Amino acid sequence: MTAQLDAAVGIVAVDHVGIAVPDLDEAIAWYARTLGLEATHTETNEEQGVREAMLHAPDDPAGTAIQLLAPLNERSTIAKFIDRNGPGLQQVAYRVRDVEDTAAKLREKGVRLLYDQARRGTADSRVNFVHPKDAGGVLVELVQPAADSAGH
Repeated sequence: MTAQLDAAVGIVAVDHVGIAVPDLDEAIAWYARTLGLEATHTETNEEQGVREAMLHAPDDPAGTAIQLLAPLNERSTIAKFIDRNGPGLQQVAYRVRDVEDTAAKLREKGVRLLYDQARRGTADSRVNFVHPKDAGGVLVELVQPAADSAGH
């Protein structure tokens, strides 16, 4: 095996880029009006403390998404992020085949993850996060889409 193959952890594609916003409806309208992106999925995720929307280019509804994340309350991680940094880029998410396998491979490399076990993400996906201090200051999300999902 080459070093490149030995380093593989199971990333399939860039899944989405997460953007923290104070008002989800206002942000969805801005992205539609200004950039022509369409909201293809919205939900409230109580466990993560957010209202969220996945946006796609009209001609690429299964491609890489923009995820808008608005806090449900002032205690949510997104509310704290906005208080600390203002609205803006919050995370980059990579699609993986098996989030637990990818997490284990990363831990073997000395990378810290935020959760011991994957948690529920958007549209019943399974997610975990690489600690930003281990990823050059970027919050990296690992996303295993739900079995009946095409990735979003």
